[in-house]
Parts: sequence; structure tokens; C-alpha cells
Amino acid sequence: MRNEIENVVDEIKQAISLLRRHLDWDQAIRRLDWLNNKAEDPNLWNDANEAQKLMRERQQLDDSIAGVKRLEQQMLDNIELIEMGEEEGDASIVKEAEDGLKALKAESGKLQVEAMLSGEADGNDTYVEVHSGAGGTESQDWANILLRMYTRWAERSGFKVELLEVHDGEEAGIKSATILIKGHNAYGWMKTESGVHRLVRISPYDSNARRHTSFSSIWVYPVVDDSIQIDVNESDCRIDTFRSSGAGGQHVNTTDSAVRITHIPTGIAVACQQERSQHKNKAKAWDMLRARLYEVELKKREEAANAEAASKTDIGWGHQIRSYVLQPYQLVKDLRTGVESTAPDDVLNGDLNEFMEAALAHRISGKADAVSDID
Repeated sequence: MRNEIENVVDEIKQAISLLRRHLDWDQAIRRLDWLNNKAEDPNLWNDANEAQKLMRERQQLDDSIAGVKRLEQQMLDNIELIEMGEEEGDASIVKEAEDGLKALKAESGKLQVEAMLSGEADGNDTYVEVHSGAGGTESQDWANILLRMYTRWAERSGFKVELLEVHDGEEAGIKSATILIKGHNAYGWMKTESGVHRLVRISPYDSNARRHTSFSSIWVYPVVDDSIQIDVNESDCRIDTFRSSGAGGQHVNTTDSAVRITHIPTGIAVACQQERSQHKNKAKAWDMLRARLYEVELKKREEAANAEAASKTDIGWGHQIRSYVLQPYQLVKDLRTGVESTAPDDVLNGDLNEFMEAALAHRISGKADAVSDID
């Protein structure tokens, strides 16, 4: 085979190896056998919630294992076809098999992404909070840019976006905002975006046109669906009402319909001002609080806080996960994976999949330590 095709085959083999390791192959086979036997138990549906949970796990595991087996078999079949075509001097067979291998390489990439999105809550909708750091108008404008970036990414990805609350800045931008991104695997895609994001640019608010560095943080947590039980004692919570803020016009409420709930034991606070009704805002805020508490539990299970914990600390130097430099040169660099883009305008318009996929792969493979910062 030619060097190009040999490289393609090597990449497919690496993908298969990574997928097997991620699944813990032998354990996954045993688990699927157990789930298949469990599905035959007539008593399984005595507990409908548990049965549905097991059946979802069975389907997901079956799809993952079948995908790896199919990838491996088709790779071997195409290699065999190439060898046969070369022996018979039939260039058309060789070309067809080579095209098949190239298609398999693309499929292996999709399977890796799907494998990365196999966590307990990855398939759920997700909440995304944006918070400006120190720096007044500069960081508040940067927070607004990030809010737009994630909104555009979500829309480009076919997700729906709802603005749940926004706290405007005094002069420009926002102090904070929360959006709900709805769609399959929304949390799985977004979960690695939690952390502090750093912007370097010539400030549009500085009459001397000096270069400024701004920080804002992103916090991502999954929507809790009906299959997940999170109990919250109302006695542990403080509920405050306030008047909704916004851009003005007919949609601004003139009553204190916005709701903030603070979970006193953890200090977690959530707010919702989307609805005109205080009752509806309170219901959404309770959902958000349960989701935040569930996300805390998920992080505990993942053994370490990773970079996500950065957005719980100071929003500033030493905690950033990604830098966006617009001046004196143009570069976006992820400090965890080393992935770079020299087209920050595209990134800020929602072109984020390369960064997200690399961060997800980094979680699985554990490759690469934190990358040094850029000026």
C-alpha cells in the first residue's frame, strides 16, 4: 500500500485502540452480556424507572461495541481488497478500497466523538452561565462576546437557546447571564468549556488605544431529567425576588418577578427572569438549582475538579483555559490541549468544535499537560 493509505490505516487502528480503551473493552463485553440477560428478566419492569435506565445503558453500550466491531471489520475487508487488487493488477478495486478506508477514517473520528459523549448526563440539555471578571466595562463587554459566541455555536449546531437571566453592565456588556441550550448531547459538547477565558485586545473603551487583558468565566452544568433524583430541602435555601433587567421596551417587567435561589450549605445561587410570572421563574430556578447540585456530584465522581474548578476561583491570571489574542497578533489557544486557531473572528462567531473535540479527547486519553500561556 502507498504511504498515504498506510497512514490512514494507522489512524484507524489508533482510533480503534482509543475506543477500546475508553470502553474498557473486556469489561464492556461482560456488562453488555449482563444487561442482555437482565432484559430477559420478567421482573425487570416492576421498577419502571430502573428498567428504563438499564435499557438506555444497554442500547448505548450495544451501539458503541457494534460500532467498534464494524469499524475493525471494514478496515480488514478493505485492506484485503487492496491486496487482492494489487495481486490481480485491478486498479479499480484498489481505488474503491482506498476510498473506503478514507471514509472509515472519517467515521472513526465521529465514533470517537460519540464515545466521548457517553457520560451519565452527556445527552442532556445544559445550562451555561457567563460571569465577567474584574475590570469593569472591559470584562463585561468580553462576557457579552462570550455569551454571543456560545449562542452562535449552539445555533450552528442545531440546538435551541433560551436566555434565562441577564444582569447588564453599567456602561456596556453584561455582568452575568444564564442560557439554556437544548438538544441531544448539549451538555456533553459544552462540559469542557467551564473555566476562565482570557481576551487580549486594543480596548474600544480606551481613548489612548492601549492593549487590555480581560477575563470572564464560563460555568456549565446539565439539566436534570426525570430519571435523576436530586432532593433539595427548602429550609436550606433562601429565595429572593427582584425586578428583571434587560434592554428595555415592552418586555421589561415592572414587578419583582425575577427569582434568585441560594442554597445556603453550598453557597450555590441561581436566578431566572425569563418569564413574566414569578411562579414560573421560581419553578425554573428550582430546576436550575437541582441541576447545579447534580453537577457538583458529577464532578466528585470524576475524581478531580480539573480545569472546571477554575471558574469557582478568582477570574484572572493562572486560572484560564483559553486565550483569545486579537492584538498585536491574532491567535486563539487552548491552554489544556495546545489547539490553536489564527482566525479568532471565526471562533468568536461559534467555530468551536475543534477546541471542544480536543478537550474531550484530552479527558479520555489524559494526553498533554497544561500548555504554557501566550503573551
